[in-house]
Amino acid sequence: MTIGVFFGSRSPEHDVSIITGEFIISGLKKLNYNVVPIYLDKQGRWFLGEELGKLAFFKDGGDLTKLKPYYLDLENSRGRMVFKQKGLFGQEIEINLAFPAFHGQNGEDGTAPGLFELCDLPYVGCDVASSAIAMDKVLTKELYLAHNILTAKFIAFNAHEFEHNQDIIMKKIAELKYPLFVKPARLGSSIGITKVKDNEGLQNAIEVALHYDGKILAEEGVENLMDVTCAVLGNDEPQASVLQESLFGDDLFSYEDKYLDEGGAQLGNAESKLVIPARLDEGTTRSAQELAKRIFKLFGCSGTARVDFLYDKKEGKMYANEINTMPGTLYHHLWAKSGVEFEDLLQKLIKLAREKYAEKKELTSTFESDILAQANSLKLKQ
Repeated sequence: MTIGVFFGSRSPEHDVSIITGEFIISGLKKLNYNVVPIYLDKQGRWFLGEELGKLAFFKDGGDLTKLKPYYLDLENSRGRMVFKQKGLFGQEIEINLAFPAFHGQNGEDGTAPGLFELCDLPYVGCDVASSAIAMDKVLTKELYLAHNILTAKFIAFNAHEFEHNQDIIMKKIAELKYPLFVKPARLGSSIGITKVKDNEGLQNAIEVALHYDGKILAEEGVENLMDVTCAVLGNDEPQASVLQESLFGDDLFSYEDKYLDEGGAQLGNAESKLVIPARLDEGTTRSAQELAKRIFKLFGCSGTARVDFLYDKKEGKMYANEINTMPGTLYHHLWAKSGVEFEDLLQKLIKLAREKYAEKKELTSTFESDILAQANSLKLKQ
C-alpha cells in the first residue's frame, strides 16, 4: 500500500498545512509505510517527490523550478490515484490511500474528499458533507441551533448583502452585545478575525473579514471566558480526548498564539499557553466530552476532528464554537496526554479509513432502469 500525504493548496492556511503534512509524513515513515509527499502549490500545480517530504525544503524557500510538476491521470484513477509527469519518459506514481493534511479552503472544505470519492480511493478523515459544513462557521452554528446545542449569538451576511443593505445589517449587529468577534465564515487559524469592542471598529473589522471570504459572521463574545478544546477519534463509536485549556492575550486566541509564539500552542509546543487537562471539575469535563462526541456524530465526522468550546466560568455555560475536521498536526499532543501516542494515532486513522471504505463498498451505487429507452425526445427538445 502506498499512502499519499496531501498538503499545501490554494488557501491562506497553506503554510500551516505544510507543517501538518511534514509531521504526518515523518510519522508514517517511522512506521515503515511507503509514503509519497503530494504537494499542491498556491497555483494549483501537483508536485510529488522525496524532497517535498522534508520541512527544510520549504524553510529554505521551496524552489519548485528544479522539480517537474505532475498531473492527475483521471482516466486511470479508479480505486487508486495515478499521477504522471508529462513526456515520453515521465514518471508514474500510484496512490492506494490518501492522507489529507490540507487546512482551509480548497482541501479541508470538502473539495479534497470529493476528489478522493470520485477516484474511489480510501482516505483518512471526514467525508465531503461533514468537511463542507464544519468549514462554514455559519452552517455550523445553524446546525447547533437546530439541535438545541448552546452557541454564542450571531449575525451572518455575505458581501452582496453588505454592499446593498449595509444599514440594515449594521442595525442587526447593533442588537448584539459588545465585545463582538467578526470572522470570515470559511477560514481557520484565526486569520481575518477581529475583536470589536465598540461601533467605531466594526466597519474596519468587516472589511478585513471580507478580504478573505464573501461570507461573514459577527458573534457575541463569551464573558468570563475559558477556551476549551476536545479532540475526537473514531467512526461510529468515537472516543474523546482529555480537555485542553488554551491561554491567550486580551483579545483572542490569535494566529501568533496558535503557531508562532513559543513554537505554537496548536502545535503542542507552547506549554505556557496550554493547560492539560483543563481546569474544570469532573462533571463539567465529562459533559464537554460527551457533547464533543455528540457533535462529531451529528456532523457525520469520521477519523478525527477537534471541537472547540467557549466556557463561561461564572455562569457555568459551555458554548459550542467550531469543529475542525483537520486539526493542526492532528492535535497529537492532546492525544498523547490522553494515552494515544502519535504512532498509534496514525495507525488508528489508517484503520478507520479502510473500515469506512469497506463499508461504503458494500453499498449499491448503480440502479438499472428503462428511463432512457422510454424517454420522449420531443419533450427533451432533441
